[in-house]
Amino acid sequence: MNFIKKLYYDKYTKKSYSISSVDLVIDRMFANSNNGIYLDIGCNHPIKFNNTYLLHKRGWSGINIDLDSRSIKEFQKFRPKDYNVQKIVSSNEEMKEIYIYHEKSAVNTLSKELVDYRKTKPREILKGRSSTLNKIIEESPFKSKKINLISIDIENHEYEALRNFNFEKYKVDAIITECTDLAQKKLEIYEQSIEFILSSKIYNLLVKNDYKLINWVNSDLVFIRKDFNK
Repeated sequence: MNFIKKLYYDKYTKKSYSISSVDLVIDRMFANSNNGIYLDIGCNHPIKFNNTYLLHKRGWSGINIDLDSRSIKEFQKFRPKDYNVQKIVSSNEEMKEIYIYHEKSAVNTLSKELVDYRKTKPREILKGRSSTLNKIIEESPFKSKKINLISIDIENHEYEALRNFNFEKYKVDAIITECTDLAQKKLEIYEQSIEFILSSKIYNLLVKNDYKLINWVNSDLVFIRKDFNK
């Protein structure tokens, strides 16, 4: 019986690596593409809780960005064919404070607003110079390639990272972005609402640049370009 059950699940189910299972949504969207390009911002870990690993297993490649050099070393080990880079991503190039809670932690942030909201204080505050997504892409081996997917989770700094992104030039097919409501002190998904999402800066930025919201999985929003064609 266990053998039959395993055979069934192996054939008809697919393992998710995302913390919210949003990678299954994206995997189905790009079911006909085995050589796409992703841009993973705030990548943290090459496998665990990662939105692009499922696509990577299918043959995709791309750019992985994190502010922690130790995370990038993990990507160099497990995704050596990707362009793995330690960068602080923001809307412009300037000195930024980085609030560190733990090594290789997904909760490290550039957002002072988020730090003030949290009950725990960061272990240390570092400083570094930020870069833009446009510049990082232009410095990568993928600068002349079509980017199919952006996945961004950088702890309340997503809007700033995308604010000056050249949407017209790159025409990315789909974007996964985290969306949290600090203004209303609502970080848990069961406390959030569609009204908040529709009024958020990240939603309005993407709609303004010809994207539409097609899915909402926990705190992850999934957008596609209006002219997206599978």
